[in-house]
Amino acid sequence: MTDYAFAPPPRPQVPVLGESAAFPVRRILCVGRNYAAHRREMGGDDREPPFFFAKPADAVVPPGGAVPYPGQTEDLHHEVELVVALGGGGSDLSPDKALDLVFGYGVGFDLTRRDLQAAAKAKGHPWDASKAFDASAPISALRRWAGPAPQGAIWAKVNGEIRQQAVVSDMIWNVAEIIAQASRLWRLDAGDLIFTGTPEGVGPVSRGDRVEGGVEGVGELAFSVA
Repeated sequence: MTDYAFAPPPRPQVPVLGESAAFPVRRILCVGRNYAAHRREMGGDDREPPFFFAKPADAVVPPGGAVPYPGQTEDLHHEVELVVALGGGGSDLSPDKALDLVFGYGVGFDLTRRDLQAAAKAKGHPWDASKAFDASAPISALRRWAGPAPQGAIWAKVNGEIRQQAVVSDMIWNVAEIIAQASRLWRLDAGDLIFTGTPEGVGPVSRGDRVEGGVEGVGELAFSVA
């Protein structure tokens, strides 16, 4: 048994619908600009290979928790996403084998300090401060899933007003392609979460706002910005 200098923190976890056992989070990978309209909205175009950034595992906020408005920003944005939860791992996978790794799916928000992101982009600096801050990954309970990935509606509301509305099938790179590409960059393993990108309509949220999102057939998520 290993001795530690102090008690290690508990492992982040996400509930699983209809089950008592939780999903232990190993790490969080995120795909940028994976819907054509959002790519144009953010100043890009074409079907470039997906690019990834990461959030720490403890950025997850399980359903039911309030999300604190982070410091050092005046422009916090919502980005609703389909989240893939992996129950297996591997490297250098082909897309036709990638879905075998899927444990299930959830609904997540990639919260972004947009002003810090813009400043980092202008200087060619990393995005960590704009994407990987505390409580930047609210997520719903996971729904176990077998077979083809979800393709239906994805949406987000702020204070009851629709902000984002699209279908998952609009993704430039589909779930199997995303998993396969990620497996070429990292060895994937059970416990990994992959946020698959957001559709157009991202925008600011303020303290006191009520944020809701959903993916057809997968679930819904709601939280307040504290």
